[in-house]
Amino acid sequence: MRRGITATALVAALAMTAAACGGDDGDSGKKSGGKLSGTVTFWDTSNDAEKGTYEKLAKGFEDLHPGVKVNYVNVPFGEANAKFKNAAGGNSGAPDVMRTEVAWVADFANLGYLAPLEGTAALDKPDDFLPQAAASTKFKGKTYAAPQTIDTLALFYNKKMLKEAGVEVPKTFEDVKSAAKKIKSKSGKTGLYLRGDDPYFYLPYLYGEGGDLLDTKKKEITVDDAEGGKAFEVMKDLVDSKAAVTDASDGYNNQLNAFKNGDVAMALDGPWSIEGALQGKQFKDDKSNLGVAPVPGGSARQASPQGGWNLAAYAGSKNLDASYEFIKYMSSAKVQQQTTEKLSLLPTRTSVYEVKSVKDNQMVQFFKPAVDKSVQRPWIPEANSLFEPIRLEMQKVLSGKASPEGGAKSIGKAYGKLLKDYK
Repeated sequence: MRRGITATALVAALAMTAAACGGDDGDSGKKSGGKLSGTVTFWDTSNDAEKGTYEKLAKGFEDLHPGVKVNYVNVPFGEANAKFKNAAGGNSGAPDVMRTEVAWVADFANLGYLAPLEGTAALDKPDDFLPQAAASTKFKGKTYAAPQTIDTLALFYNKKMLKEAGVEVPKTFEDVKSAAKKIKSKSGKTGLYLRGDDPYFYLPYLYGEGGDLLDTKKKEITVDDAEGGKAFEVMKDLVDSKAAVTDASDGYNNQLNAFKNGDVAMALDGPWSIEGALQGKQFKDDKSNLGVAPVPGGSARQASPQGGWNLAAYAGSKNLDASYEFIKYMSSAKVQQQTTEKLSLLPTRTSVYEVKSVKDNQMVQFFKPAVDKSVQRPWIPEANSLFEPIRLEMQKVLSGKASPEGGAKSIGKAYGKLLKDYK
């Protein structure tokens, strides 16, 4: 799930904000008479439209285990990575269970902050997990998380606006550019909202040109190949031609508000924004007006990145027994089914896709095939660090301070310093 990768540099400011958390609350959580007890502090990173549902689901664990209190804490996504590292690294205030973005698991595990889950209650029916979801939970042959949700990007579009402009759903970014002219002529509105603040949204353009960030098997840096520069060219052309509007900060909220209010006709987004979009004036009274299609392609293909969320246990937790059971519960087929029914988020368990309510969910019907074809990101400890160089160069390119080719080359140089064993 993505909603603003760039706000993670708040380490110093966040050191004192992890109060009342399970890692050092002095509650051992030892089993009494075979029953779990104590407190499990859960850091949830869901957005405003999702967090109410996740809190209720998390509290449902208390009904199964009356001796356990769940301390639910919603942590903004943009702060969560730095905040967890701060707490875990300082051995003070870390949660017992963390909802981690898929790219964080290898990083946290490499630092020694996560407890391996093999042989624990947390990995219940591991063969039921989608293979591509399970891939992001492993590091050096061990499993450090349980997959909770899986996602990818898609093109959200306003059906009425496209119909009134007489345009088909774009299949390529060139189509987006053409459609935007007609939309502007008909309604005065902008065709596409292009996220200029979040490097995750560079990936569909890079994949569309046939490129990738790295070749992890050959240990080669590939983002600075010709395809990386072409991806920036496509983005810059969309902005310069007025086919798209962009931003340099708070893109998640800016994009969602612009789309749901009808200021733009299209946006690249994921299933985590479905509920938020449906609350807007363009869709609240007519939910069928929300269209979802594959991410437009570039000159080589249509492709989008694999995202999602995992559940991990803090290695320093004083209540690991209850934490493992909590992860088992939150990643169970029953809870995943409820999550899909309430939020249209995609399950990570194959068995849940056989449930009628999940099968019949229109967003699942689209996003599951898209997820199956999504591109896996590099599951390496440096995975999350790969984004900051992209963010810096993306802003330079879109503002005209750097050329598309120069931006890609600069990212490659930054990767060379970050990844010492890559060439």
